[in-house]
Amino acid sequence: MSPLANLTGRARLALIGVTAGGVVAAAIAVVPSLTDDGRASERTTVAARQDAAYGPEPEADGKLVTKPGELTTMATATLSRDTMINRARTWLTAHNGGPVPYSMERVWKDGYRQDCSGFVSMALGLGKPGLNTVGLADSRNGVTTRLGSVSQLQKGDLLIDYRTDDGDFRHVVIFEKWVDSSRKAYWAYEQRGTYGTTHRQLRYGIGNDNYDPFRPVKLGSGGGGGGGQLPSPSVSWPVLNSGSQGADVRSAQQLLTSRGYKVDADGVFGPKTRAAVIQFQKSRSLAADGVVGPNTWSKLIQTVQYGSSGPAVKAAQTQLNVYGYGLKADGAFGANTKAAVTAFQKKHGLQVDAVVGPQTWRTLLGSR
Repeated sequence: MSPLANLTGRARLALIGVTAGGVVAAAIAVVPSLTDDGRASERTTVAARQDAAYGPEPEADGKLVTKPGELTTMATATLSRDTMINRARTWLTAHNGGPVPYSMERVWKDGYRQDCSGFVSMALGLGKPGLNTVGLADSRNGVTTRLGSVSQLQKGDLLIDYRTDDGDFRHVVIFEKWVDSSRKAYWAYEQRGTYGTTHRQLRYGIGNDNYDPFRPVKLGSGGGGGGGQLPSPSVSWPVLNSGSQGADVRSAQQLLTSRGYKVDADGVFGPKTRAAVIQFQKSRSLAADGVVGPNTWSKLIQTVQYGSSGPAVKAAQTQLNVYGYGLKADGAFGANTKAAVTAFQKKHGLQVDAVVGPQTWRTLLGSR
């Protein structure tokens, strides 16, 4: 009897052939394509959408096939939001100090497919080489649950475009934090065509498009920054490198200025900022890679409190304003700044002393 004989019509549709060894191979037809801004996209056939539970398996040459019955499911262990984000960050510098290149056909050294859904699967620690975009959103796989609105997004949640008609673009990004209190844009990690792994500001899902918010089941509903929740106790520092933009970059530039480096606080991580970071790292015996990560932040920050003044205070005021405190970033730690720091510390479960020390800095920079 044919191995297809006992399959349902839907399952039969997803199976397109038998290998030389007689093993049925399920095909998820994925066609690489790019949007105008270079973001990664996935186009899948009807069969692939219906049987997205099957994940492709790498062969020795890096090309992908799919084996029947090998469902790419999530591991049973839970994962903290900060751990997930830290896993995502590893791909920013994993390729000789640069981002992991984008590919819908190849897998990276860690065994995960180098497209957007493979990247997310890696960050979540799912089975290798990872689910496709539709599989991440499919409730039957038990990987994610759909949120009611983007206002519920927290660190580590996903925005997934899985509903477009066959032949249209599909994509998934990892939400990190809101850019500011207006919630019109957010910082995200994504794997996109041409660029590979990126950390940038996005608006996917904020307007009337096909992106929907999802929460990975592994992360549960607890804190980690976003939606008014308290951050986890181990809030992680952001990672900044060439091309990064926004308030975190501006704060880093202000802190570099406070250390004696001539950098414009324009919020754009360009060549001059990178050069200043490298010089600072060398002066502190750090790895001089031009990336502002946990080790560099811990050396760069300065404790400021009531009566302090200068660029480091401006950096703290810049961060507080991201949370909507409306301070004048004048570099003077006066009564208004003290009140804002106190309110922030109360809200985030920190020691309420109105002093911006290491833990308050880390929470200011990492908990949104």
